[in-house]
Amino acid sequence: MTHRSFVKVENVETQVFDWGKLQWLSEPRVTGADYMTTGIVTLEPGKGHAKHNHPDCAEILFILKGVGEQTIFSDTGEQKKTVVPGELIHLKPSEYHSTFNTGTENLEILAVYQFSGPEAAMRADPGCTVLPPTA
Repeated sequence: MTHRSFVKVENVETQVFDWGKLQWLSEPRVTGADYMTTGIVTLEPGKGHAKHNHPDCAEILFILKGVGEQTIFSDTGEQKKTVVPGELIHLKPSEYHSTFNTGTENLEILAVYQFSGPEAAMRADPGCTVLPPTA
């Protein structure tokens, strides 16, 4: 794939899971970026990500559309919050978290990882079906 400076969702592959999909707009295979891997996460109604972390990698989530429940598990306890469009969630490196769509429409999130790697792990997941770009 050519390394691009301008990227649209239709220019990238779609990673499909039983809970929704991921479309990585900036990662080594698309933009050549080793840092700030960025993508759109779409969680279907009633679906989400169970408790997980990204070892040594910070993450930012920005809610674009829909309503969800974000839980952060830290040394000081569990923080659970309803999240809505326009809200940013900052996750420290290795911090455990979960995200669930509690609404009736898709929950769309802009996800930014501190560095590349987690997106490749998702692609390698046995539950992942990779669809090619549509444009």
